[in-house]
Amino acid sequence: MKKYKRINIEISNICNLQCSFCPEVHREKKVMSQPVFRKIMAQVGPLTEEVCLHLMGEPLGHPQLSDFVDICSEFQVPVNLTSNGTLLNERRTEILLRPIVRQVNFSVHSFEANFGERDVSPYLSKVFAFTRQAFEQRPDLYINYRIWDLTDSVSLTPTNARIRAAIEEEYGFKLAAGSIDLRRKKSYRIANRLYLNLDSRFEWPSMAAPFRSETGFCHGLSNHFGIHADGAVVPCCLDKEAVLKLGDVETQPIADILAGPRANKIVRGFERNKCVEELCQKCDFIKRFDRKAL
Repeated sequence: MKKYKRINIEISNICNLQCSFCPEVHREKKVMSQPVFRKIMAQVGPLTEEVCLHLMGEPLGHPQLSDFVDICSEFQVPVNLTSNGTLLNERRTEILLRPIVRQVNFSVHSFEANFGERDVSPYLSKVFAFTRQAFEQRPDLYINYRIWDLTDSVSLTPTNARIRAAIEEEYGFKLAAGSIDLRRKKSYRIANRLYLNLDSRFEWPSMAAPFRSETGFCHGLSNHFGIHADGAVVPCCLDKEAVLKLGDVETQPIADILAGPRANKIVRGFERNKCVEELCQKCDFIKRFDRKAL
């Protein structure tokens, strides 16, 4: 068994959209180079079940995405990719349908955040066309349509309600009235390996956020960690500004970074249900892993 369930590799921190639920990146704009990506893959291949080519930014915008996916295939590491879907075209569809790609997630809630009340049909038609092609060529590919901005456990915004209705019409899929309750279920199978994934908004951790607690558990460094486009290694996929930078893949072996004193302190802390880093003490998302019942 591999040590990590996934490793998030941010191949670019540049996005063609700016969503209200996804805060602006204040780091220097950066696109990861192919040599750095290859260097990373050579080290993480034996460690992880899959790589997620996303942390911040839009991965479909990377000019060398095709090469990066081929490198993942070379090292036999499955790819999980999250995209807003707006850049889908014939060439990018071909890349995403390669055998090494295990899962593609479309953040369809990104439409409302950028285009408001505009007709959603042209956008969804590209996503639906990709899905139809995947059904034919890659029936084993997992596809998620994500609507992750519910204002509470049960309510969709008007635009996202229209998106849900369009999905239901396209696939002859119907959520029963009143069936949405995130406290009970978040993922709904539509057809084949296509799922509608619902979740509520959350606040990204920030050093400017109020103190929450020194108590808490997170899966950071136990089942995943992140690597930013500039090579910074971070313990968590929500550390968008590398506040908790553990090291740099361009100057240090990843194994040494993960075995370093700061990383070990974080891991030992979570094992005791303790947040040793200030950013973790201010993280609201961590409440989703509440272990009080354990």
